[in-house]
Amino acid sequence: MIIPWQEIDTDTLNNLIESFVLREGTDYGEHERSLEQKVADVKRQLQHGEAVLVWSELHETVNIMPRGQFHD
Repeated sequence: MIIPWQEIDTDTLNNLIESFVLREGTDYGEHERSLEQKVADVKRQLQHGEAVLVWSELHETVNIMPRGQFHD
């Protein structure tokens, strides 16, 4: 289920994004980027509809994924 990011408290959203970008295996390419830059990139992707917040009932977790990879 997609969670509208606009309905999430700002601090909670920032914590979700930080947790997402700090996960092991997240690749940002050849150039190292700061945590703030990574968070800003993900936030921009959410704002532009390129990424979505997804609730997994099975795992009871929230994830961020590209919109094209989300299947209802």
